[in-house]
Amino acid sequence: MTRYPRDFRGHGATPPDAAWPENARIAVQFVVNYEEGGENCILHGDAASEAFLSEIVGAAPWPGQRHWNMESIYDYGARAGFWRLHRLFTNAGIRPTVYGVASALARAPEQVEAMQDAGWEIASHGLKWIDYKDHDAESEAADMAEAIRLHTEVTGEAPRGWYCGRTSVNTVALAAETQAFAYISDTYDDDLPYWMDADGRAQLIIPYTLDCNDMRFATPQGFNSGDQFYAYLRDTFDALYAEGVEGAAKMMSVGLHCRLVGRPGRVQALKRFVEYIQGFEGVWTPRRIEIAEHWHAAHPPAARGLRPSALSKPDFITHFGGIFEHSPWIAERAYELELGPAHDCVAGLHNALCRMFRSASRSERLGVLNAHPDLAGKLAAAKRLTAESTAEQASAGLDALTDAERAQFSDMNAAYVAKHGFPFIIAVKDHDKAGILRAFEQRIANETPVEFTTACKQVERIARLRLEDMF
Repeated sequence: MTRYPRDFRGHGATPPDAAWPENARIAVQFVVNYEEGGENCILHGDAASEAFLSEIVGAAPWPGQRHWNMESIYDYGARAGFWRLHRLFTNAGIRPTVYGVASALARAPEQVEAMQDAGWEIASHGLKWIDYKDHDAESEAADMAEAIRLHTEVTGEAPRGWYCGRTSVNTVALAAETQAFAYISDTYDDDLPYWMDADGRAQLIIPYTLDCNDMRFATPQGFNSGDQFYAYLRDTFDALYAEGVEGAAKMMSVGLHCRLVGRPGRVQALKRFVEYIQGFEGVWTPRRIEIAEHWHAAHPPAARGLRPSALSKPDFITHFGGIFEHSPWIAERAYELELGPAHDCVAGLHNALCRMFRSASRSERLGVLNAHPDLAGKLAAAKRLTAESTAEQASAGLDALTDAERAQFSDMNAAYVAKHGFPFIIAVKDHDKAGILRAFEQRIANETPVEFTTACKQVERIARLRLEDMF
């Protein structure tokens, strides 16, 4: 038995309307990543220089050496780029969220003071701007704890949001375990916040972005000019704004770095985008913590419903062993599949059960067909049907037949079984009594191989309807 942890389902085909304050049609959230002074550098006790997100194309770490050019590029972000972004957002009346690397904030008292005076949120961006992919969980947790401590010491407040960025597979779980954060943003998997189960506790996730992000100025096949950056941001906004007009308001994240978009040749693109969105009605530009507070209030975590992938094998079979009539072996086999969040819904679980039915031998599938009772037959008269079959036959009025109708069904049942070797099966909930009789008359004439296929499809349809009733 394996369980697949990735969630391909999310909010599903019809995501909720975010219901932003004042009926805003979109939330556009700006993030300023403050990393300068927290990057890899032997001055910071690291083994090599930084090689990520700079103007140096193809940069590589320099083990044991300072990289003067790299340091200087990062310094630009603190010395000039930050203040350019600070002026832009202050003049526009927008308060962004800062992803602040704790060690970088400790080296930037003037910038921190400016952030706080302007009412910017300062979320945690980890202790250092380094890659955690090779860290074990214990050492990463220790750095996380120190990041929270140092952040609180430097800013006077504990961070309420978390984004590491250069994560390990453990990062999100470790951040959730601290129970310190109103939200975590180390995902890129949705246009809306959502709740994640963290060992039985609901943790809010506010996804971030790597596409509406100025980091693509420093990556291959990224943005080569401010015009490309502006066009991409504008097109993203237009698509999401239109969805909001249609009643499905979304969130747009814009990721920024002081040393990248803070350059004069790029900041004008950001300025044009800010001016563009301010020309629309119903645009909310909150800090990330405000999105979290709204989601906590307007979309609290729902009570945990039926989650097939989390059930024990006995409970799984108890719940779903009767979905295919008197054939619990289908549920037993389905339990051994690679089930996960995608199967914790009607469509997902139905697919898993049907896979086991379809992959069974012909004799096994024939056994499932023969497990079904005759329509309005002797078992129904003796009240010996399963609860599911009883309800289904009653839904089409087969529990209240006249003597003539009962005789007609009895004759047709006998003729059908004599020809095909299995009972006539139809999803009675899809039909009324007259429609069932018409289908009966038509299908008796089918060749048995054709009718076998038809009957199997009807069995799958019955299973689907039973699951819909259950969920």
